[in-house]
Amino acid sequence: MNTSFFGELLQTITDRGRALLGARAPHGAEARSQGLVDLCEELLSGRGEASGVALAREILTDYRELTVGPRIAFFEALAERFGPDRERIDAAVAAWTRNASPETAAELHLAAEPRRQELFRRLNLA
Repeated sequence: MNTSFFGELLQTITDRGRALLGARAPHGAEARSQGLVDLCEELLSGRGEASGVALAREILTDYRELTVGPRIAFFEALAERFGPDRERIDAAVAAWTRNASPETAAELHLAAEPRRQELFRRLNLA
């Protein structure tokens, strides 16, 4: 297999995905932490794989440009906004309490996973 071919193919797909996202206006570092949170929400919204990879790269590139304060604000926002769905957990706990089966245990496990876990999976595609 020609790894150069696959590298070029992936780069082309990523570039096209970035073009689909459109150019983003640059803004100050403080505003960028909130902008990154918005981009993370967009990444989790379920776009196509090529545009998702491009968006993940953009998030990581923008993150590298943040100073310490905005980085802390970004991680605080991830902790607050990208946790598990409380209503889904409550429903899964209630279902498991009524019927402690492998199926209800699996649903409880899935419900307890924070959204940031899926975010990190998608960022790792970049």
